[in-house]
Amino acid sequence: MIPDAAHADTMQERLIVGLDLPTLKEAEKAVRELDGIVSFYKIGYQLAFAGGLDFARELASGGTRVFLDMKLLDIDNAVAKGVDNIVRMGVSMLTIHAYPKTMKAAVEAAKGSDLCLLGVTVLTSMDEQDVIDAGYEYDPHTLVLRRSEQALHAGMGGIVCSAEEAEAVRRIVGPDLAVVTPGIRPKGSDHGDQKRVVTPAQAIRNGSSHLVVGRPIVGAADRRAAAEAILHEMRSA
Repeated sequence: MIPDAAHADTMQERLIVGLDLPTLKEAEKAVRELDGIVSFYKIGYQLAFAGGLDFARELASGGTRVFLDMKLLDIDNAVAKGVDNIVRMGVSMLTIHAYPKTMKAAVEAAKGSDLCLLGVTVLTSMDEQDVIDAGYEYDPHTLVLRRSEQALHAGMGGIVCSAEEAEAVRRIVGPDLAVVTPGIRPKGSDHGDQKRVVTPAQAIRNGSSHLVVGRPIVGAADRRAAAEAILHEMRSA
């Protein structure tokens, strides 16, 4: 865990823009367009498999913070070896599915580093029926809280959850862990495939330490204006 994971000083440091784009060229263009406004980016599956891992190293080496959204889940040894190599990339955050054994293996592998490990609780694209269909006996809210407790006990650096659950999660994990919330949608914007969504201002009020915003910014005609509008809303919370 990194000491400032839940204590970003400015709203700019608390906004993570998801580079959910199909090519490295488009991602590089987005970063250029957002220069001076955004200082933290998420790289997930789509970009990772299009040269995004090298791009993550490049951004991190230049001082830009990177959230590597890989949602690791495998046998303990495989997760530990993966985390060990990711530590060397210099990124700031990494997601792990919040399974107790998986989290413990990741925490042990990252020990002594500045990598903030985030436990993914329940995806924001899932509602109660989706959770039931996946075989869980809990509703999403209950499952998020249970996994947050397990992440805390495993020594993780933070939690990924919907901002709908951020307030309850914050009560469980305390002030020092990051509570990172995707599924952020400005009022009136298209929800897309997201089901548990919250506005930027409400997410801040609910106790989110970092907001992950992808399509509402990178899919906008004017990305700078979209990012500035979201930052303005965050500051008004």
